[in-house]
Amino acid sequence: MPSKDEQFEDLRPLLFSIAYRILGSVSEAEDAVQDTWLRYAATPVEPVSTKAYLSAVVTRIAVDVLRSARRRREEYVGPWFPEPLLSDPYEDPERAAELADSVSMAALLLLERLSPLERAAFVLREVFGFGFAEVAAAVGRSEAACRQLVVRARRHMEAGRPRFAADRRERDELAVRFFDAFKDGDVEELLEFLAADVQLVGDAGGQAPQWGRGLIAGAVNVARMLAGLAEPFARIGGVVEPHEVNGQPGAIFRDADGRVVNTWTLDIADGRIQTIRAVVNPDKLHHVGPVADAWAVVRDAGAARRS
Repeated sequence: MPSKDEQFEDLRPLLFSIAYRILGSVSEAEDAVQDTWLRYAATPVEPVSTKAYLSAVVTRIAVDVLRSARRRREEYVGPWFPEPLLSDPYEDPERAAELADSVSMAALLLLERLSPLERAAFVLREVFGFGFAEVAAAVGRSEAACRQLVVRARRHMEAGRPRFAADRRERDELAVRFFDAFKDGDVEELLEFLAADVQLVGDAGGQAPQWGRGLIAGAVNVARMLAGLAEPFARIGGVVEPHEVNGQPGAIFRDADGRVVNTWTLDIADGRIQTIRAVVNPDKLHHVGPVADAWAVVRDAGAARRS
């Protein structure tokens, strides 16, 4: 029989993936997984199903954390986004589509509209395929109540999804061409990739510079802002590193020393970029790598632009 340590480590990717989808935070999900291990290590009785037991424990912990986190998010300065996830540690070929869709920034923001129990039930049932008996054990409700939680959650999620999904290959190819155009800083070229009502939204949390009130809307306005950013950022040694973020095309922006300035994700549908979401809040970037001083980057880029 595998030891407790071995069983837990085998299930760690699943436990993190459940917690992250409930919490939208890498750091809080990691803490939830660690707390799950402590409870499991202290349990004298071996559960009938280690997977079901640990999934239930991490779900309960995550739901409790989410309830307190929601109060903090109501006081958050400017737009709030989940912490960027560069790669999902859990893989299941039979549920690849559900897993990829559920970790996108857009999906996680839709999950924010649900109650904590709706969110947990939806994640366990619709994303990871748990049976209703297992969902009920995890959230402490009857199976009938869990079915209702999932129905309500599914209704909210479906109402907020984009009408036109993008083919993954076409989406990735468009993103490559977009970032090439961004580096060129050509407004007319950038306009070819942007939806008419595109939005550029930044989560700075009051800890870093942001655009206006955190939102720029309209293709022309966004294209001009992007073109204005590209050249001075490159002149001070900044690097745009295309990278999948939350299962979507995106990029990591680094300063001349390789430190993380922000991350971008692109929502692409109907052959155009609908939304660009930038996470600039340094508190949300430490798991990506050493974090840059965004204020200094903006100051240096401004000086480069003026010169």
